[in-house]
Amino acid sequence: MSIEVKDLSFQEIQADLLVVGVYRNPENTTNWEIFSTNIDDNVSALVKNGFISTDEKKITKVPVVKEGTLQQVWYVGLGDRKQTNEDVLRAAFAKVGKELVSEKKSNMAIWLDSFQAVDVEVEDVAYLFTEGISLGRYTVPHYKTASTTADAYLDYVEVLTEADSQEITGYLEIGTIYGDATNEARSLVNMPSNILTATKMAEYAKELAEKYEFDYEELGKAEMEELGMGAILAVNKGSKEEPKMIIIKYRANEHWDDVVGLVGKGVTYDTGGYSIKPKDGLVGMKGDMGGAAAVLGAMQIIGETRPNKNVMAVIGATDNMISGDAFKPDDVIVSYSGKSIEVLNTDAEGRLVLADAVTYAKQQGANYIVDVATLTGGVIVALGMDKTGALTNNEEFFETFMEAALETGEFVWRLPLTESDKKRIRKSDVADLNNSPGRDGHMIFGGGFVGEFVENTPWIHLDIAGTSDASAAHDLGPKGGTGVMVRSLATLIERMAINEIEEK
Repeated sequence: MSIEVKDLSFQEIQADLLVVGVYRNPENTTNWEIFSTNIDDNVSALVKNGFISTDEKKITKVPVVKEGTLQQVWYVGLGDRKQTNEDVLRAAFAKVGKELVSEKKSNMAIWLDSFQAVDVEVEDVAYLFTEGISLGRYTVPHYKTASTTADAYLDYVEVLTEADSQEITGYLEIGTIYGDATNEARSLVNMPSNILTATKMAEYAKELAEKYEFDYEELGKAEMEELGMGAILAVNKGSKEEPKMIIIKYRANEHWDDVVGLVGKGVTYDTGGYSIKPKDGLVGMKGDMGGAAAVLGAMQIIGETRPNKNVMAVIGATDNMISGDAFKPDDVIVSYSGKSIEVLNTDAEGRLVLADAVTYAKQQGANYIVDVATLTGGVIVALGMDKTGALTNNEEFFETFMEAALETGEFVWRLPLTESDKKRIRKSDVADLNNSPGRDGHMIFGGGFVGEFVENTPWIHLDIAGTSDASAAHDLGPKGGTGVMVRSLATLIERMAINEIEEK
């Protein structure tokens, strides 16, 4: 898709579609009178009489009667200029993206300045435009014999603005990077597990590392056995597919210190093992690697933007299957850290995978750890399908992350992790820990189990079991994988890099 930033002129538009933001009292929009004179003398009356809606995210399509290339104007309702925020604009642009795909539009123009709100500068509008359009244009890859994709449409975009074209171009590029990386994560989550095996995920990660000149390391079953990664190996015992521990390192400078570790759960399919899921619970388990997808998407953004912060991605990849060799309730396993674990529930496998992954991240020099996982149904019971649950052991680190999540519009809610919770995780007659203390507080026990291996390293746990997959189309995309936390993780790294520069 080619994007061209142009000085504001309504007489030289080359596209056949113009997208315009319309607030209540649109006459207050700078250059509204010039727009009306050149495009539609009656536009203010159409707004006043309700023929063009100003309701948030409502699109009104109006044909252009004046001679010229321009054939149609899409008026995007934005409500009250004083109340409109970045989340509203992102969702409005995503809806435009969906309409572009639906109508198979190959080109468009946008009057960028018309979307500017009281609390949103035009530069941020530029970022939100390309991010939102990219998210909205996403379509789920499928395997039908007749196939069309969003990439077949929207080849050219004109951006009309009075702002500095070079600065606007930079923001447009960043928005595209964030949107495209989120869509990559979505496609990974949507991929069938017979296609996206642990080996295929490792191949994807290696290609990503090669593209952005990251360091890449991959541990297979033999290497894991030699190192004593008994937790992930236990989960893998029932499978014919080889497990992979995937490690990607982005070296921002010559010193490998002050490293942020992004750890993702990469369970490519989860039957629940001998603690087998009901048949309805099995459907959708191809997406149990949503944490890995989020980490890989974030690394794609990092590769494009090159922040001044060392980052390491560690992904434990395997499936959780049933066979004569599969691990069982009552088994005792020994993790990479040396801590023993009594297995009470083989469907609490993600925390076992993460246990070895975070231990390896620490061993490789991670000074901060964020783990991301579709870990528990308990987070859905507690918070619903639209909120990511979080735990932390470090207030300052978590505050920085929350600033990033607020910026990206991804809702995160912190739950408590108490000493009482930790005692229940450590309660076992035969081992140091048990992997399933009970159904009550399930999300806290799942994340808290991972915390036992993080120990004193500043840590954030993100349970995306509810938010990783959408059961229906939503503001920012279609049914299926959401790519949740890709943008928040990348923004966290960006903020940490900026904070470090400011402190110096």
